[in-house]
Amino acid sequence: MPDSTIIANRGEFIDALRALRRGHVLVRASESWGGCSIDGGTVQTAFRPLVEYALIDEYDNPDGFEHIHYFRLTERGREFAERAVQAWDRRPLMERLAARLLG
Repeated sequence: MPDSTIIANRGEFIDALRALRRGHVLVRASESWGGCSIDGGTVQTAFRPLVEYALIDEYDNPDGFEHIHYFRLTERGREFAERAVQAWDRRPLMERLAARLLG
């Protein structure tokens, strides 16, 4: 894993892992800020660490749109998501709230 990759918003990162774990797909429409979404919600900072940690991988979606990129969890990503979501859910509510407010 790259040492330089920072998870800027842990709440968004966990939300993305949780949605991807349920089978949702991350859609990347552009290189710009807010160009990614999962299940209609914007993904602002979680895309880069998901890719750099090899937790998601692009796949060919024959029913998709041209120039749109589709990503889903890798096997490594599924294993990581399971552990990360469980660890997040075990944290006290106030700690999770503080992490969401502070990043």
